Amino acid sequence: MKLGVFTPLFNDLSFEEMLDQVAAKGLETVEIGTGASPGDAHLKIDTLLASSDARKEYLQKVADRGLSISALSAHGNPISPDKVQAQAHDELLRKTIKLASLMKVPVVNGFSGVGGGNATDTHVNWPVIPWPTEYADAYHYQWDQILIPYWKDINQEAGAAGVKIGIEMHGGFLAHTPATMLRLRSEAGDNIGCNFDPSHMWWQGIDPVAAIKILGKAGAINHFHAKDTYLDQDNINMYGLTDMQPYQDVASRAWTFRSVGEGHPMSEWSQMLAQLRIYGYDYVLSIEHEDPIMSVDEGLDRAITNLKSVLMRDQPQEMWWA
Repeated sequence: MKLGVFTPLFNDLSFEEMLDQVAAKGLETVEIGTGASPGDAHLKIDTLLASSDARKEYLQKVADRGLSISALSAHGNPISPDKVQAQAHDELLRKTIKLASLMKVPVVNGFSGVGGGNATDTHVNWPVIPWPTEYADAYHYQWDQILIPYWKDINQEAGAAGVKIGIEMHGGFLAHTPATMLRLRSEAGDNIGCNFDPSHMWWQGIDPVAAIKILGKAGAINHFHAKDTYLDQDNINMYGLTDMQPYQDVASRAWTFRSVGEGHPMSEWSQMLAQLRIYGYDYVLSIEHEDPIMSVDEGLDRAITNLKSVLMRDQPQEMWWA
């Protein structure tokens, strides 16, 4: 396995400055946003699509620092009921797939998206309970008429480009659990898998070790985000896990994103990495820093130190004892 970082935490730095920082911290890969939620501070997609020379120069700057690109990330909502947003995010995703193919980046990450509750809805509707039955109606409408047809098309496009899709199972979007992820993959195609982020499993009450087994058996893990979540049981008793308080309200929130090892013990992270390897994922752990009480440098350094303590780099040897 390799250790890398999702680079929006360095969006205030130039591309070259970001690469220098990443290399200086001893990391091996970068996951780079192409627009939408991660921003495009480190990659101008139209410029790179238009010029093979620009792509070669870009990749050379990465290689000169001993790095590689683990994924390109276009986290947006391509099925939004806001047609302007949907078109922009759909175009970005398709451009990102094309660029990944041209630059031989194996994975494009993003969200499944979430639509409106019906054909005339102008706001997103995230149905997560079957009653009142209007929620069930919204659920079936979105899955059958919007989500599955859209991702069938993307699956074909990604397959033709030789690129895998990593859907981040994030709350607020339709594919947010192992079950919904596997349904999307089953309906849309095998180029669709997940960008597994345990932080989103914990706050939904899902054991990420078990989730890795479920998704790993299906060959559905294409990328991995390393981020932790702290669960505050006292606040959970007050607000529940579907806590609408702003992320900044750390003292009262039910859960908060933390740097690796600051929400759950490293023994649990070690179990996750073991299951990743057992089920065939031996690629990149891409650190995502979203810790509200630690600086970028301290939070990233803590994650690096903690992950290095459980990272398996060598391949296992033949079992001489068996």
